[in-house]
Amino acid sequence: MSKPLSDHDKRKQISVRGLAGVENVAELKVAFNRHLHFTLVKDRNVANKRDYYFALANTVRDHLVGRWIRTQQYYYEKDPKRVYYISLEFYMGRTLQNTMVNLALENACDEAIYQLGLDMEELEDMEEDAGLGNGGLGRLAACFLDSMASLGLAAYGYGIRYEFGIFNQKIVNGWQVEEADDWLRYGNPWEKARPEYMRPVKFYGRTEHTPDGVKWVDTQVVLALPYDTPIPGYRNNIVNTMRLFKVFADYEAYIKCQDKVNQLYKNPKEWTKMVIHNIAGCGKFSSDRTIAQYAREIWGMEPSLEKIPAPDEKLK
Repeated sequence: MSKPLSDHDKRKQISVRGLAGVENVAELKVAFNRHLHFTLVKDRNVANKRDYYFALANTVRDHLVGRWIRTQQYYYEKDPKRVYYISLEFYMGRTLQNTMVNLALENACDEAIYQLGLDMEELEDMEEDAGLGNGGLGRLAACFLDSMASLGLAAYGYGIRYEFGIFNQKIVNGWQVEEADDWLRYGNPWEKARPEYMRPVKFYGRTEHTPDGVKWVDTQVVLALPYDTPIPGYRNNIVNTMRLFKVFADYEAYIKCQDKVNQLYKNPKEWTKMVIHNIAGCGKFSSDRTIAQYAREIWGMEPSLEKIPAPDEKLK
């Protein structure tokens, strides 16, 4: 009597998402391997599950980009009325599975991953939840963005790109322990930074009446760097945009430092003097010195030097 198949083995035999075209599966496998090699600079000998997730995410993202660009071109040409949804939270959840479903790629991706000897559910579990809220209004905002894309509305979401989510919860000795949710520690394959659109944003300050009109003075300035994330509609080739801003709070210090550098550069004599002084104070560079300094300052250890023979040197 044959041994009953486990759920894992059943998934390998039958795709619950249906059958996929052979050509689509072959193309996805080629794209997957291309991203593994050229985007992640890994091969199957050293890659781990997270690398495979990123290779798959970038493969699926390739099918988003063309639709994303064409959607924005269409909005630019037709100039429809636009919806701008501003929210402090966008609890989008995991993007990979949602994108595969919306682009009708789930069958082909299932088959391609199976033929590559990997497990789709394991790869999906590697994705971090985007730490952009804690539920409630954040989930409602995410549903609005998905719905507007599916309805073909020219809609944009605007919010803040939080570097940390609400928290990770662990139970230690029967007590709840909260840890920072560093959801961006491995990067986010779904977003695209737009440094060319970075803008200064003013806070606080006061108004001052001058002959040239009312001015806003004594403000605290921060830099806002936008990151765009595609929001695909359900199988309609519409891809809208969620734009989140990363905040840099040291804008004023950066500007002052840059102004000082610009002034020094205008004085060749003073600039040359400082360059020579900096070079003289750096010390001789060597990999040994760098490793020793890293060991002392980071690990608090005193390195020991051991001579390693050259490849062609005979060991005695």
